[in-house]
Amino acid sequence: MPRNISFAKTTSQFMARTKTVTRRQGWAALQPGTLLMACRKCRGLKPGESLERLGLIRVVSVRREPLADITAEDVEREGYPGMTPEEFVALFCAQMKCDPLAMVTRIEFEYL
Repeated sequence: MPRNISFAKTTSQFMARTKTVTRRQGWAALQPGTLLMACRKCRGLKPGESLERLGLIRVVSVRREPLADITAEDVEREGYPGMTPEEFVALFCAQMKCDPLAMVTRIEFEYL
């Protein structure tokens, strides 16, 4: 069974298939070719809530980089067209409570 990966904050982008890259804290050991099960929410499910699977994805590439190094192209691939890299970094830092220079794992994936 593939490992679950949450797209709670970007479910609509995932479902529209406009998202092909995601940045994560952790996930440093992930390898290209790994199959992952995308879910709406994986952790913190309340009693009575069940896991909602969104679809299977395959990891294409993985690399570690400072969050602030994101390009305009990657902001769009994250599912945020029209947002600047600085705006994306501010959003990510607010949601994940991290610093713009934090090392993150950039995961490129394809839909199966």
